[in-house]
Amino acid sequence: MHHFEYRDGTLHAEEVNLAALAERVGTPFYCYSSAALRQHYQAFATAMPKGSLIAYSVKANGNLAILRELARLGCGADIVSGGELRKALAAGIAPARIVYSGVGKTVHEMERALKAGILQFNVESEAELEALNSVALALNTRAPVAIRVNPDVDARTHAKITTGTAQSKFGISWNRAEAIYARAASLSGIRIVGIDCHIGSQIVELAPFEAAFTRLIALARQLRSQGHPITTIDFGGGLGVAYRSDNAPPPEPRAYGTMVASLTRALEAQLIFEPGRRIVAEAGVLVARVIYVKETESKRFVILDAGMNDLLRPALYDAYHEIVPLNGPKANTTVYDVVGPVCETADLFAQERALPELKAGDLVAILTAGAYGAVMSSAYNARAPAAEVLVDTKDWAIIRGRADEEALVEQDRLPPWLED
Repeated sequence: MHHFEYRDGTLHAEEVNLAALAERVGTPFYCYSSAALRQHYQAFATAMPKGSLIAYSVKANGNLAILRELARLGCGADIVSGGELRKALAAGIAPARIVYSGVGKTVHEMERALKAGILQFNVESEAELEALNSVALALNTRAPVAIRVNPDVDARTHAKITTGTAQSKFGISWNRAEAIYARAASLSGIRIVGIDCHIGSQIVELAPFEAAFTRLIALARQLRSQGHPITTIDFGGGLGVAYRSDNAPPPEPRAYGTMVASLTRALEAQLIFEPGRRIVAEAGVLVARVIYVKETESKRFVILDAGMNDLLRPALYDAYHEIVPLNGPKANTTVYDVVGPVCETADLFAQERALPELKAGDLVAILTAGAYGAVMSSAYNARAPAAEVLVDTKDWAIIRGRADEEALVEQDRLPPWLED
C-alpha cells in the first residue's frame, strides 16, 4: 500500500504505528508518507523524456510540507491561484519552474506572478489574454504565454473532472486557436512561448492522452510554420491511480513516458507535465475512529468521527476509497454503510461495503486519500477539519494542526450593532 503496511498486526506509515499516532494526535487526521511522495515523484520524473519539467499540481495537496519535500527533489509547480503561488514560493520552488493555469486569474494575481518571474501563464480565454497584456504593459514587461487549447477529446473519466471536451469551461476552442495566437502575437505585452492542454483527471488509459497529444503536437507544428515561437509544450496532468485493488491498474508512468517520447521525437521543445494525484494520492491516508455502530431494520451503519467536511470526494464524485482497520484484518466480515457525523445524507464514505467486524472505538484508515482530501476540507457543521501529519521513516510531525472550537468561533466577527 505504498509504505502503509501491517506490522505485528497494526497498520504502519513507514515505521510509525498509526494506532499509537492516533492516541498522540487525536482523530481524525491525515497521514502522509515522505517515502511514498519521493517514490511517486521519482517514478514519474524518470519516466518522462530528458529535460521535461514536472510541475506538480498544487491543487491536489497544497500543504507547505508536501511542497517543500517535492521542491527538494527539483519539482516545479502548476498553480491556479495567487495563494498557490505564495505557497509554492514559500516552499522553495523556483519561479522559473512555475506555470500558472486556471480560468479566473485576477489582475492582482497576474501582477504578483509577473513580478515573481514565473515560467509561463497558461492562458484560457481571449478576455484573459487581453487583461494580461494590459497588466504586463503597466509593469513595462512582457508576459510569457502558452495558450491552453481545448482538443475536444473525451478522457472517459468522471464528468466533474473532465476538462478537454468542447463543453468544458477550460481552454480555448480548437477552431479559434490559430486566430488567438495571431492576436497574441500582435500584443506588445505578450510573449508567446508555448502551447498547453489538459483533458481531465483520474484517466486510467493512455488512448485519450495519445489522441489529445497527437492533435496538440500537430497544432504546435502548424503554429511554428506561421512564425510563432513554440518552445514549450504543456501536456497537463491527469494520469490516474488505483483507488480499488480489484480494478485493472492504471498505466504506469513508464508506459506514459514511452508514449510521449514516441510522439515528440525531434520536436525540440521543453515538455511540461502537471501530475498531482499520481504523486500524492497513494501517499496519504485518513485515520478515523468509530463513534457508533448503528443497526436498523435494513442497514448496519459505521459512524466515524471523520466526515464529508474532511474528505469530500465520495460525496462530490461518488468516489471509491478502500477502508481498512488499523488493527489487522479479522476473519469475520459484516456489510456496512460507512458514514460520518455531518448532517447530510451525502456524508457517506462507503455503501454496502464488506468490512472486518467493527465496534465503537475501533480505528480505520481510508486509503488513497492524499490528493483532493485535506485540501478540499471545510469547517461545515462547525467541525474543525482533520489535522495533517507527515512521516519520514520513524519520525513524524504535525504539519497542519486541528483548530479547536474556540478558534472556529473567533474567526467570525460581530458588527458593532450586534455587540453587547
